[in-house]
Amino acid sequence: MNWINNIRPKIRGLLTTKRDVPENLWVKCPDTGQMVFYKDLEANQFVIPGSNHHMRMDAHKRLQHLFDGGQFEIVPVRDVAQDPLKFRDGKRYSDRLRTSKGDTDLQDAVLVGEGTLEGQEVVAAAQDFRFMGGSLGMAAGEAVICGMLRAVERSTPFILFAASGGARMQEGILSLMQMPRTTIAVQMLREARLPYLVVLTDPTTGGVTASYAMLGDVHIAEPGALICFAGPRVIQQTIREQLPEGFQKAEYLLAHGMVDMVVHRHQLRETLARLCRLLNGDTAGVRPTRSFAAEEHDYLNGSAVEPKTIESLARSYGDVMDAGPIDESERFEPRTRDPDGKIRTKPGARDARN
Repeated sequence: MNWINNIRPKIRGLLTTKRDVPENLWVKCPDTGQMVFYKDLEANQFVIPGSNHHMRMDAHKRLQHLFDGGQFEIVPVRDVAQDPLKFRDGKRYSDRLRTSKGDTDLQDAVLVGEGTLEGQEVVAAAQDFRFMGGSLGMAAGEAVICGMLRAVERSTPFILFAASGGARMQEGILSLMQMPRTTIAVQMLREARLPYLVVLTDPTTGGVTASYAMLGDVHIAEPGALICFAGPRVIQQTIREQLPEGFQKAEYLLAHGMVDMVVHRHQLRETLARLCRLLNGDTAGVRPTRSFAAEEHDYLNGSAVEPKTIESLARSYGDVMDAGPIDESERFEPRTRDPDGKIRTKPGARDARN
């Protein structure tokens, strides 16, 4: 019976051995708790099918979903000092950088690419929240600036996908200096009269919100994205008051004029392409929702707009009321005083006090 003794351990091993299951095989929706198969989630652009919750996307996938055919070329970025302050807290900053680079296959938190968007040449940059919270350091700031300068060089629109926790504390004042540096680069885009579109994703906070993320020509937010400088928990603990529901979320900011539109991720690519055509003056490729009466003009943004263009647009929307003659008795005339101090108005005219 030795053969039974030999085969018994093998049978036991087949019955008790656990199969290795990938950690990200299933993803749980933060809103509803719904479990979604990762491949299904990836095919749906990382939007939960049931709740429409927009999950975070890495920089590579952002650019792949943006450019035609998912094809783009990475724009080279000038090298900067990796650890200028030799910073160390619980772990060396250089070790944190090495770990983040290994986990994300990125050199820093911003990836810049160039390609075509529905046939239009564009330059785009995407921040990756996986890389130290998408924080803004010297390398990330340099990447944003290189992307903007590349757009100026090629005379193309520049699109930014913002996702950041703010400035990177491990680089101190050198990190904060990226705020004015990127602002100057934005000004160069404006001087070149090139469109600068910003897509605010979850989360966009801190120094990024206080600089280039809020300097675009058009600000688009993804549904449910947290967009702020200081987070709601910090504000609530500071002022000791209950904040409104949905405070600092994309929909709240849209209602209060902080962003121009909230666009579902499935319509984001189409919206960006349409805006690029519109801001570049290519109205032939724009599908308007209302009649458009300024087709004879070469531009509508990035340069001085003639008053007639504004008037023709307003008339096409039915928002202009032409002035017509009115009866003399309906006119308001300013009141005058006689030398005696009496208030008089023009005979037959209505008193402005009525």
